[in-house]
Amino acid sequence: MPDQLPGVNPASKGLDVLPPGSLPRPAAFRSAASNMKYLASITGLLLLATTAFPASQNLPGTSLADMPADPSATMVGGIDRFLMAQLESALQSRPSRWGSSSSSADSHEKAMKPKRELLTQIIGAVDSRLHPKSLEYLSSTEDPALVAETPSVRFWSVRWPVFDGVWGEGLLLEPKTNLLGRVLVIPDADQTPEATAGLQPGLPSEGQYARRLAENGCQVLVLSLIDRSDAASGNERLKRFTNQPHREWIYRQAFQMGRHIIGYEVQKALSAVDWMESQGPIRGRRDIGILGHGEGGLIALHASALDGRITSTVVSGYFESRQRTWAEPIYRNVFGFLRDFGDAELAAMCAPRRLIIEHSEVQPVLGPPKARSGRLGGAAPGQWKTPEFASVSEELRRARSLVQESWAGNWTELVNGSEGTVVRAGSEKTLARMIEVLSGAPASLQPAGEAPVDRRKGFSSAARQTRQVAELVNHTQKILRASESVRDAFLFRKTSQHKADSWQTARNEWQTNLWNNVIGRLPAPSVPPSARSRLVYEEPKWTGYNVMLDVWPDVYAWGVLLLPKDLKPGERRPVVVCQHGLEGVPHDTISKNPKDGGFQYYKGFAAELAERGFVVFSPHNPYRGEDRFRVLQRKANLIGCSLFSVILAQHERILDWLESQPFVDSKRIGFYGLSYGGKTAMRVPALLDRYCLSICSADFNEWITKNATTDSGYSYMYTGEYEMPEFNLGNTFNYAEMAALIAPRPFMVERGHDDGVAPDEWVAHEFARVRRFYAKIGIPDRTEIEFFNGPHTINGKGTYRFLHEHLSWPIR
Repeated sequence: MPDQLPGVNPASKGLDVLPPGSLPRPAAFRSAASNMKYLASITGLLLLATTAFPASQNLPGTSLADMPADPSATMVGGIDRFLMAQLESALQSRPSRWGSSSSSADSHEKAMKPKRELLTQIIGAVDSRLHPKSLEYLSSTEDPALVAETPSVRFWSVRWPVFDGVWGEGLLLEPKTNLLGRVLVIPDADQTPEATAGLQPGLPSEGQYARRLAENGCQVLVLSLIDRSDAASGNERLKRFTNQPHREWIYRQAFQMGRHIIGYEVQKALSAVDWMESQGPIRGRRDIGILGHGEGGLIALHASALDGRITSTVVSGYFESRQRTWAEPIYRNVFGFLRDFGDAELAAMCAPRRLIIEHSEVQPVLGPPKARSGRLGGAAPGQWKTPEFASVSEELRRARSLVQESWAGNWTELVNGSEGTVVRAGSEKTLARMIEVLSGAPASLQPAGEAPVDRRKGFSSAARQTRQVAELVNHTQKILRASESVRDAFLFRKTSQHKADSWQTARNEWQTNLWNNVIGRLPAPSVPPSARSRLVYEEPKWTGYNVMLDVWPDVYAWGVLLLPKDLKPGERRPVVVCQHGLEGVPHDTISKNPKDGGFQYYKGFAAELAERGFVVFSPHNPYRGEDRFRVLQRKANLIGCSLFSVILAQHERILDWLESQPFVDSKRIGFYGLSYGGKTAMRVPALLDRYCLSICSADFNEWITKNATTDSGYSYMYTGEYEMPEFNLGNTFNYAEMAALIAPRPFMVERGHDDGVAPDEWVAHEFARVRRFYAKIGIPDRTEIEFFNGPHTINGKGTYRFLHEHLSWPIR
């Protein structure tokens, strides 16, 4: 099916996942009959018996719910269809976001400025470059810097500074004849600079496009990209624990810190352009060209869209519709990209400079490297192959429609074989057209000359890859280590004048930032809730109902409402919303049967609270089904949203419905979540003020470190939860900052000393920042933490007391 992720495999479980065998396997692929048995096993014989109850066995004001065979899998499927529709809507609305046509090249450049600023931010190309004016030759006592020489070209091993501790590295090819122009060549990620120059096998002489350009008068700088291997990281943890390709390894840690592998490599490319510009004009012209193939085509297109100094661009084997980026390797995931951009928009940002799209064949990416013996796996699924000609030509048509004024001239062209077939990367026609643009004169390529011979004895492209990976890891980890100070400046240092009353209003600025820029805000619910319910539990002290509420077309909220049987007519009671964790369902929070797999974690806390007299609602959050829900995050990210964008809307609908019930005190609705439910407890109440308090159990910790550090086995860098990173969260909101947005409402942390989510030290450090903030605004009594001897579980001691106290409900 077109909206399913290709090549998915069960992801390895992280520390936040229930152990295998603790619950029946997620029912994403079961038959309807199997789903019936599965759900019966976890919700009791009453669930799904659609003829077991008369029509009156539903709540007043609701219709009788016709429950799906697996409401969890059905929910995930509906959200998937909704997000696919949102992606299509983004495509259709992009022309209106692009703006009106420009009357001249100058006005077009001015119109592109805010678009370039936005693109710079979302690809994380934000670190200040060093603007090199010279290249460094790389040599040793064993290997010369001049690695090869032919009658027409000298081949040098070089590097150049990008920013502190990060270098671009590759080859410099200098023709011995008069220069016609300067070109930056960026091969595909798994293609070495040496292969394009004829110094390593892999390409026929006529396909060695870097060498061909140099032999025809161009000074060529070839940039080495981070590859897709997992073998040369130089990091023992990576080698031991995960099969993530190097590009994903950098992507995961950088994404959390507002950076990206794309941004890093665009910066390397633009640093090369800085050097080229510093070399002065050639025959009175300052033309600089860039040619990228495959992953290099991605980098070339982004670099040219951002930098007007690049006068001629070749994008080979990459350009096409990006509507299925969610199915490509995860290191192409850019937060919010498809809301404003596609390849057509990036192309139009290059106009009126010359852009050549070459429809060439690329090395297919069939998924991440296979997990080898002794490795846990954990890499995200994703595939990519040579773009279809129809997709290439349609995207180019869109690009031309965006810039079709006379001042732009014939600014773009497509090079392909007959009847839409592919050509070889760096084809004769492509290279000749590029040289014509750079030199300002017609060009015909000379045949390939004498093959170069690499003089180096000890050179290893794997060793270069190790250096390049290590540099970006070290740079990102340095940003991580400095991020607490950045976050302090972002929020806490701006709040010293506030007390609880003024903070109630002042925090709105940061709530808006978190929702709009980090989590992402989806449109308001667009359909009536059409509330329906069905009796599913009949216990001595309480009754339980399935409740379903529509949110958008195909999207509903679902949960189980527990009503104490001693409710009096007209009585309004406090509500506790009890949230399950990863791969869970509402029943996990309710069952007090020790034989149920979830009991060891949840201890039936929802049922326990109902027996204490609270109204309880246990909603289902859609983080269930492994890759089937994780792909939702990828689809949402492309439009500047996340899975929590959906969850927030579901909880808003739940709150609307709860507040309308005659037995609910709308001012006393609290939230209590375990594990991924604790992750929810940090984000949803921070933004939805109708939750009057929040308890985070078995999740609270130094969240930014947990997601981005490469120095600890607690880190998500070593697990299959590839959906965890949230773009730029590291510079904005850790858990202390989220807790500050919950303030002045009460907030509590429940923490077992043996919880494998994080060490106590991380938890205590982050909570100290929370406690200090609550004390500074004058409400130290509204926050607390309970440590207990135990694992990843509900403890139900201090948290129950906290709920009774702050929801004003007597212990009985």
